[in-house]
Amino acid sequence: MPSSESAARLEPRLEPQPKRRSEHESAGNRLTFVGTATTILRLGGFTLLTDPNFLHRGQRVHLGYGLFSRRLTEPALQPDELPALDAMVLSHLHGDHFDRIARRQLDRALPIVTTAHAARRLLRWGFRSVAVVHTWQSWALTSGAERLTITAVPGQHGPAGVHRLLPPVMGTVLQLCRPGQPDFQLYITGDTVNRSMLREVGERFPALDAMVMHLGGTRVLGVLVTMDGRQGTDLMQQIRPGVTVPVHYDDYSVFRSPLQDFLNEAQSRGLADGVQVVQRGETVQLTPQLHGAGASRRQAEED
Repeated sequence: MPSSESAARLEPRLEPQPKRRSEHESAGNRLTFVGTATTILRLGGFTLLTDPNFLHRGQRVHLGYGLFSRRLTEPALQPDELPALDAMVLSHLHGDHFDRIARRQLDRALPIVTTAHAARRLLRWGFRSVAVVHTWQSWALTSGAERLTITAVPGQHGPAGVHRLLPPVMGTVLQLCRPGQPDFQLYITGDTVNRSMLREVGERFPALDAMVMHLGGTRVLGVLVTMDGRQGTDLMQQIRPGVTVPVHYDDYSVFRSPLQDFLNEAQSRGLADGVQVVQRGETVQLTPQLHGAGASRRQAEED
């Protein structure tokens, strides 16, 4: 935990100025999948980028301790093809979540919400608007009557002990508040294994509309450090979001649990209707299914 002095240095006051958007651009809540854990989220009038990874197929990423992994897929977009952004959410600083292309080409004035570990490096690289959020702390964007709150939630990048050899990771819950409409809540797991600490996410946010789940069954030196199909389905069954969008499952050679593992598990437990598969370059609406907690909450409010 950084001292109060260092925390102040790492947490500059940000005054984001979201761009003026047309009524069409502000409609709906949707996700565009770029690849790995990189998505473009359009939530109300806000547009966010997550975990930017733009390396091309065949290029290698450094994972630490002399370990590398080769990219197996091609991202759908490059930085110069991104829409106007209001902020970025970075779950942790690993080469497959913030790569050398992102470092060179992303706007260094763009607000980045992330961990203290990532913030120190980003500030050294010249990114000027870095906001640290520790677990259960929040940071917010406002635009007119709309407000988007980003809350850090627990994550653990591997089993106890092993996770200390990897960058600290956070999950996030994004909550969109608009007058006259129910709040919309989106949970992004980050690179985590399913540990008991994740139960508190569902306890604190019992009506999640959607979940973006980092899967892949990533193994480093044989140790599982992200959720595989079984763990992902366990978490989906526990959290019961309105809709689950799986990402981070086939892009690198260290990913060992293909998407089909998760789909098979979800099917066997009667959860398949709550899964929304999105292909690279595709945009999907984050529309909760009828069995989800978010949909149940909205139905109760309507009644």
